[in-house]
Order: sequence, then structure tokens, then C-alpha cells
Amino acid sequence: MTIAGVDVHIDRDAVVVRAASALTTLSSAVAGGGLGRASAIVNVHVPKNFRGEEAERVLAEFVARRRIDAPWVGLLTGAWTENAEVASEKVDGITALAVVTVGLSNPSSAGRSPVAAWLTSTINTIVLIDAAPEPAALVNLVMTVTEAKTMALAEAGVRTREGDLATGTSSDAVVVAATGRGEQHQFGGPVSELGWAAARATRRALTAGIDRWLGEHS
Repeated sequence: MTIAGVDVHIDRDAVVVRAASALTTLSSAVAGGGLGRASAIVNVHVPKNFRGEEAERVLAEFVARRRIDAPWVGLLTGAWTENAEVASEKVDGITALAVVTVGLSNPSSAGRSPVAAWLTSTINTIVLIDAAPEPAALVNLVMTVTEAKTMALAEAGVRTREGDLATGTSSDAVVVAATGRGEQHQFGGPVSELGWAAARATRRALTAGIDRWLGEHS
């Protein structure tokens, strides 16, 4: 299942999402984060020893090489981007497409794991929504997608080094991006049409990614 006007390209260097018309985005991305507009979203592979202070330079060089015009949103990951998982869901005419990369070498538990330095092995989640959520619904969607991630980790039994159930890794990032087509949606929680589609797509993609990572590191 695809979204008209949106292209997703996956290779060993990055996941690249390009949109014919700018998307409304809400994200925790290292570059272009917050609420904004973007014509592209990139999730770029970096080595395990990558230093976080180089993030903006590395992303700027990548988009220049790929001839990606601003505005764009940029993520970094030590996970293998060629192993990105994609899943989609359609509910009442609303399509959600999730593209995730999974690295689990530094699992964390919110409120339990201690403060730590930024690490590259991470779960990066990009969710594309072919709909027109209001700003508050975008916030709702970020929450819903994060809940879906935590459920996928719990179902897989992923735990921290201290033995707590993992809620993510120490450096996860999320991007929710909407086309703005169709009627306005006020809600994006887990039992709304928007949230249901986003959560289903996210959970399916992450379950596949988590299973792959655990299988390769067992």
C-alpha cells in the first residue's frame, strides 16, 4: 500500500522519503524537529562510534549529495537502514505507512534507566498519514505511535541490562508526517481512526524489525 505523491526509498545508506507536496511534520528529529513542513525525511546510517555533535554536518552533506531540497527532516541511526521495515494500514479511507529502523543494543526503560550519553543504536520511526490532522491530533499521533512501539517491545520481551522491560532505546526518534488531504481530524489517539491506522502500521513494522534484530543477535 502506498500514499499518492510520496516516495519511500531504502538502501544501505539511508531511508529517504520524498513528497511531491510538503508534508506537515511533528518530530523529535535531530534536524528539522518540532512542528513544521518538509518535502523530505531522511534517516541516515552512521557508524557505531559516531559523535552526536557532528549530526547537522553529516545530514547536510547527505542531503546535498542526494540533491534533496529544503525543507527536510533528518534522523541518524547506527542500525542497518537496508533492513528497514515498512507496513501500512487503511481505516475508513485513511492510510498510514510506517517505516522503521531498529537497533536494540542500548535498550532503556523510561523512569528507570539512568541518564546516559547519546548512542547510535536506536529505533527510528517514521509514520506517514494520508489525512489532515489538526496540530493537537499530531501530538496525539506521536503519543500513539510511541505506545505502539512500547507494546511491540513488551510483546517481544525486550529488557534493559538491569532487567526492566524496555520502553525504547536511549536515543529513539519519531516523525509523524501528514499530507493534509481530506477533512480535518481533531483526534489521533489509539481508538481514533487516525491513531488506529498509525498504531497498526507501526506495531506491524516494529514487530518485524524487532524480530529480525533479535534473530541476528541471539
